[in-house]
Amino acid sequence: MSEKQRIRSRLTPFENLAVGAAGGCLETTLQMPILTFKFTKQEGRPMPTSLAGWYRGVFVQAGTVAPITALQVMLNGMLGGIALRGENRELTDVEKMCTSAGAGAMSAVVYGPVDLTTIQQQKLGLNPIQTIQHIMREHGTMSIFRGFQVCAIREAIYTAGYLGLGPVVSVALASKVSFFDDKPFAAALTGACFAGVSAGLLTHPFDTAKTCMQADMKGEEFQSARQALPKLIRERGFTSLFRGGAARALRNCGAFYICMSLREYAIDYKTASEE
Repeated sequence: MSEKQRIRSRLTPFENLAVGAAGGCLETTLQMPILTFKFTKQEGRPMPTSLAGWYRGVFVQAGTVAPITALQVMLNGMLGGIALRGENRELTDVEKMCTSAGAGAMSAVVYGPVDLTTIQQQKLGLNPIQTIQHIMREHGTMSIFRGFQVCAIREAIYTAGYLGLGPVVSVALASKVSFFDDKPFAAALTGACFAGVSAGLLTHPFDTAKTCMQADMKGEEFQSARQALPKLIRERGFTSLFRGGAARALRNCGAFYICMSLREYAIDYKTASEE
């Protein structure tokens, strides 16, 4: 257990960028059908009938989620450095949760427009550039940020999951539960799944409201997230807030494990190299 208790090296901003980009690209590419299933369930539209349909939007999603994840990991590292205030110690569990949540909220500036583009691309059948041009031409330049506030809430909770709760739970399992002795893979996977399901349950109502808002660019049915949530409950039932939730939780488990593992491996590798 001393391996986990010692003070490990901190990744530089560039190293955090590289780790986040690799994790984001890998998990999105592998799990795009799950994301498409979530979108279709949330919007109530028919599911794709071809393999190409399941992967429509994968390039814009993977190509932009990769830098977004990289941004989240980098911001988390920078906020962690600020929290340490020059002290040579590990972040506390609370600090890990707070810095990761802050990094997630800040990343919504980029992630909101990415989700909007993906959703509209799947509806319109256009390429990413054409989709963005269509959105701005028909609804105004700032319409690309539709759903930003609720996206910030979603990403704060999500990022706190894979950069905060997931690693904290994994370390706790490995150090305090005898079943996980000498089973780092099992501890990491269990921690990732616990954090992924928890984050999925907490964020899905916000994600559903965001998806409905971004699919309805004219605001004919959903003007805001605050209005969307009670409207969905009233017209479609409380369970409508969790439509596609199983797919989101499943995707979270895979995404959390991939991103957590890559980051932990990079930190351990750097620590071992410096020692």
